[in-house]
Amino acid sequence: MFDFLDFLRLLMSAFIILPIVSLIREAGYYAVVSMFGATNKQIVIGCGPVLFRFPSIEVRRYFFMFSWCHYDEIKPNHKFWHAFIYASPMLSNIVAAVIVNILLGLELMPGSETLWNTFLFYTFYFVLFDALPVYMPDGQPTNGRAIWDLFRHDRWYTSDERQKEEHTERTEEQEETIENRDRDERERDDHREPEHA
Repeated sequence: MFDFLDFLRLLMSAFIILPIVSLIREAGYYAVVSMFGATNKQIVIGCGPVLFRFPSIEVRRYFFMFSWCHYDEIKPNHKFWHAFIYASPMLSNIVAAVIVNILLGLELMPGSETLWNTFLFYTFYFVLFDALPVYMPDGQPTNGRAIWDLFRHDRWYTSDERQKEEHTERTEEQEETIENRDRDERERDDHREPEHA
């Protein structure tokens, strides 16, 4: 039965644990692109108006929703390094989860076991959905799909506008995903607006 303590755990998960796991995920990107000499790097946590900003991180009002890391370019620019970049958020979450799990096993973690188990749940949740090789409704790939496209179709994705222009051709699956999204939007619009006789 869902009780008041469960409600408090839900709030803790949404407003504390989820943003921390998001930050760890994006920190994986940031660390790896920094190793490769990326320029104009920034981690963005949340969406909406900016709450506060540091040189390399920006936190927005809805800090519990979305996160990303953007950068202009890396050197050297090679597909192996791009694969490492796509894998980096999964690796950073796995490393964090392994460390927390070991410390829990050694009974060295402060706080409740429920807190840390929830942290581990969200960490592996992010890893699972990052690893799935699918396209999001807007045609953007998950990291698993980006790695697949890199080796299968010899194309990579980046936040660098110049490279976006160089790699504009979409895969067949990407086109199909975008077409399905557009069809779903049309069908929703058909149900919202009654037909006029």
